Amino acid sequence: MSSILGISAFFHDSAACILKDGEIIAAAQEERFTRKKHDPNYPHNAIEFVLKYANLKLSEVDKIVFFEKPFLKFERLLETYVAFAPKGFVSFAKAMPIWIKEKLFQKNLLFNKLKQHDQNYKSDQNIFFSDHHLSHAASAFFPSPFDEAVVLTADGVGEWATTTVAVGKNNKLEIKKEIHFPHSLGLLYSAFTYYTGFKVNSGEYKLMGLAPYGNPIYEEKVKQLLDLKEDGTFRLNQKYFNYATGLTMTNKNFDKLFGQKPRNPKNEKITQFHMDIASSIQKVTEEIMINLVKSIRKEYGINNLCLAGGVALNCVANGKILKEKIFDNIWIQPAAGDAGGSLGAALALWHIDLGNKRSVDPNDDMKGSYLGPEYNQDEIENDLKIAGANFETLNYDELIDKTAQLLSNEKAIGWFQGRMEFGPRALGSRSILGDPRSDKMQKNLNLKVKYRESFRPFAPSILREDLSTWFDMNVDSSYMLLVANINSDKKIEMTNEQKNLFGIDKLNIKRSKIPAVTHVDYSARVQTVTKNINKRYYDLISKFKEKTGCPVIVNTSFNVRGEPIVNTPTDAFNCFMGTELDYLVIGNCILDKSKQDKGLKKDYTKEFELD
Repeated sequence: MSSILGISAFFHDSAACILKDGEIIAAAQEERFTRKKHDPNYPHNAIEFVLKYANLKLSEVDKIVFFEKPFLKFERLLETYVAFAPKGFVSFAKAMPIWIKEKLFQKNLLFNKLKQHDQNYKSDQNIFFSDHHLSHAASAFFPSPFDEAVVLTADGVGEWATTTVAVGKNNKLEIKKEIHFPHSLGLLYSAFTYYTGFKVNSGEYKLMGLAPYGNPIYEEKVKQLLDLKEDGTFRLNQKYFNYATGLTMTNKNFDKLFGQKPRNPKNEKITQFHMDIASSIQKVTEEIMINLVKSIRKEYGINNLCLAGGVALNCVANGKILKEKIFDNIWIQPAAGDAGGSLGAALALWHIDLGNKRSVDPNDDMKGSYLGPEYNQDEIENDLKIAGANFETLNYDELIDKTAQLLSNEKAIGWFQGRMEFGPRALGSRSILGDPRSDKMQKNLNLKVKYRESFRPFAPSILREDLSTWFDMNVDSSYMLLVANINSDKKIEMTNEQKNLFGIDKLNIKRSKIPAVTHVDYSARVQTVTKNINKRYYDLISKFKEKTGCPVIVNTSFNVRGEPIVNTPTDAFNCFMGTELDYLVIGNCILDKSKQDKGLKKDYTKEFELD
């Protein structure tokens, strides 16, 4: 039995994964263990978990691989500072001591950290380094259901590359084309994330959620920031940006072009201007992605497309690519960001470097992305008792029936079952659930449970067999990475008066039979649920359909704003007691908020740093 440990760390979203004979056994992000969102530190806890799950000591692991090459990254930093000298000196002076002390000699750093897991781990000869974009591309192609595919990776920046095209066939994968730093679609989007007052590397999905409230009136100004070719390739005009060498994303020229300074999230509200800015950058991003995809379809003539990198989490753009029918089939890695780099690095080593054959699963090899820790009934009950919880234990059928009934009564429910998801989305293992038919559910969940901006949309989880009855879409979307429009017979058309409303005023209009998951533009980020991937979740939605006629439930991640998704039963109970969730369903236990000790209530509004 041959094993490979994959690691991504030291930038954001550190993670670890383990393969046995090429099979993905376990994977998790460090943030879930440390409770520090996007934790960039060495993933000690994640490594401990994957080793334990695979029943291996570190000294028994055959090969260890890191997701990028630090020397190439260092070269890019040095060359960038030289090219922009002298104006980059402040950030150069800040970055260099850390690089020289820690990051440059990463093999030595990794070896010293790895020894902490196992005193019998003696040599660094089994540590390897992958290329950042190859790690991303491998994470998308090798687990995909395709023998052959073109892989488009777009993110902020790896070593030098920011956008790459690779071609995968069987167990081979080769990068064919690259766009290099500082020209980056990910950094362009992050510049607007910063400009609208959200946190870079974490708030990009808020910018995407804000876009439908605005109109793309700044589209032409956004295009002034870049030289955009017909095939989707681009160059960014560095006159407007500060990220290459400075400590901010944008500069005064950027502010002058759009007419305002970056929004200060501490004391400035989101206005129509910010909504229009969000709409404009989203539209340009979609255009770039669609042009790139069209040109690579034409050039390589392959029917299948895989996507990875942080930009692949832009599910609105993904939905547009799908709708254009450029490729016959699309598959997107659910952990498309840097966390997935740990998985891709391990798969690249197994298939490309070691030449191992690949067997293709017609679904995919990600096991629904349920690759994290799980807790048995005894462990759950023990943790709940220690926490002082009051709970009832039901058999399976009773649990499903009661939970479906509570959902139909508009109760907000914390749902904790099976293995935790790998990647940023909750997929029915660590989720908060609600009734999509309720026109109060979106606002209540955002303000009373998640403690976050009221404009943020929620996703529908729908039985796969009912998908095309409700949405303009008929492909699997197990990982909630595609956006589709709701079917016209399920819409409630807006009056002329409602159409004239601006921005957030549009939020509370009931616009479909499932208003809690219908965004202001009649779209939704869809998750399809099948019995073979998540039986318990499938059974719950089926029971809800039996009671209500509706095969859809609201699914959002089990956490509050600024908190990583819950990992342990104790995390789940803390979040339950710190929010206005009505019930917690964990394993076969069900907890009613009204029956809990009032003294255990927590103030969760200030518990986590806002993102």
